[in-house]
Amino acid sequence: MQLGEVYFWTNTIKDWKKLLKPDKYKQVILEQLQWLVEQKKIAVYGFVIMPNHLHLIWEMLQMNGKEMPYASLNKWTSSSFLRDLRQHHPLALSSFVEDTKERKHRFWQRDPLAVLLPSKQLVEQKLEYVHLNPLQEHWQLALRPEDYLWSSANFYATGKDSFSILTHYQDRF
Repeated sequence: MQLGEVYFWTNTIKDWKKLLKPDKYKQVILEQLQWLVEQKKIAVYGFVIMPNHLHLIWEMLQMNGKEMPYASLNKWTSSSFLRDLRQHHPLALSSFVEDTKERKHRFWQRDPLAVLLPSKQLVEQKLEYVHLNPLQEHWQLALRPEDYLWSSANFYATGKDSFSILTHYQDRF
């Protein structure tokens, strides 16, 4: 991903495990997004956090030290997941063991999907996809997009940003 470009980004938990099903892990992701927004490292135009993956429509605004903000998001959330699993769910931690020189655990699959969104029309298309994700038959997490708490759908329906991370895509395009 390049700075100053808007992307549709999908990040998936290793082996599609439903690590993000508990709300506390969704909150970990949102807290890091809040921090990155406050530090003016990213702009978030849309999101949904599902039980085993997340979709973001976002823009990297500037580096976070020597790394891209998406790398910071992955590192920070991974360390938070590790800390909580060690303390509260040690048996579940074995699902995420990866004994390599780089790391002992992996929570996010390698190579998240990043699709450049150079136009308002593409952003709108992906935003609709993101907001309808919780309604898919195999999920059935809500009856209407705006009813699913872990999404930007309510922001676009009401104008209220419950998480203080969102920028309306029309402010960008």
